[in-house]
Amino acid sequence: MVPTHGAQLTQFYSLVLIPHLSAPQEGQHWHPLLRIPPSHPIICSWDSFSAFYPPACGYLRARGSPGEPVLIRMATGEQRQQERRRQRARQQELLQPEILGKHPLQNRWALWFFKNDKSKMWQANLRLITKFSTVEDFWALYSHIQLASKLAAGCDYSLFKDGIEPMWEDSQNKRGGRWLITLAKQQRHTELDRFWLDTMLCLIGEMFDEYSDEVCGAVINIRTKGDKIAIWTREAENQEGVTHIGRVYKEHLGLSQKVAIGYQAHADTATKSGSLAKTKFVV
Repeated sequence: MVPTHGAQLTQFYSLVLIPHLSAPQEGQHWHPLLRIPPSHPIICSWDSFSAFYPPACGYLRARGSPGEPVLIRMATGEQRQQERRRQRARQQELLQPEILGKHPLQNRWALWFFKNDKSKMWQANLRLITKFSTVEDFWALYSHIQLASKLAAGCDYSLFKDGIEPMWEDSQNKRGGRWLITLAKQQRHTELDRFWLDTMLCLIGEMFDEYSDEVCGAVINIRTKGDKIAIWTREAENQEGVTHIGRVYKEHLGLSQKVAIGYQAHADTATKSGSLAKTKFVV
């Protein structure tokens, strides 16, 4: 095949050559009428052929024995692109976490960053950092981002299941609520980073048993008056699931039984400040 410039083909074309009946003389140019446009000449002999066609096109050829038809299929640029996509898909299959020795998580997760800029709308301050779906990719991410304790006041990290945005208005959040932990100022340099890491590990490790599907994500707020960490769940009215999540979360953080944490519905928090929002459940 000799590529040359020209208009891209728009569909498959087929040509059947019957050597002992219709093949032209050696080197003769033939402009066949059999579904091959005249602008794409075929040069053929008794047992070979060549064609001039635009870049990004290709052909499939099935040769027969002497006296049998020779089938030539010329593929369009679109078909070539489809084949390339199939090849890339096969390559991606070979790069699956299991093949590379990575450990896949049950869910794909997205890490978000919020920096409070009062000159911008709230959503404009929210930025997606990255997504991950393996244990190894989580640790690679964690080792390269700034610790929560080093963030400036007014900043947040949010870790949510892929497809859920860290805002009350998201359809998967609006009926839910949050288990909220408020830390004293002095805890920022002693316990904040551990609490946040343990919170993320609870999420990606699906530590809440049959109620893990109820978990949407978690948020850490860095604030001057005191930092906050919260796990967001899907349904505030699911008392059994919500309280199970709260008990497991409290246990994994290593909190004393004397320490109580409360659950607030987003519907209540959205209309009141966090300190005034009604506590729906306590563990």
